[in-house]
Amino acid sequence: MISLAHAQAAAPAASAGLAQFLPLIIIFILFWFMLIRPQMKRAKEQKKMLSELAKGDEVITASGQLGKVSKIGEQYIALEIADGVITQVQKSSVQTLLPKGTIKGL
Repeated sequence: MISLAHAQAAAPAASAGLAQFLPLIIIFILFWFMLIRPQMKRAKEQKKMLSELAKGDEVITASGQLGKVSKIGEQYIALEIADGVITQVQKSSVQTLLPKGTIKGL
């Protein structure tokens, strides 16, 4: 009536541990190449563009203002959005550097 219990052979711990974490490692690698790396590249390009910003450049801000840079400070820039109309915006809000003459073409 009572059957004898037999002990099972233990599985090798090293290969089982690695096999359990392999999908997690693959997901992290995909996450790195598809999300983190492109974001870091974009941030590096944005920082370079902001450091090379010069008077007379035509830019678009994050809020959608289009204008010409008339003065550059450490944290703020003066943006001429129309003849004689100058606004102060944060330097970090500059999103896109436009080719020269874009504003006149609009």
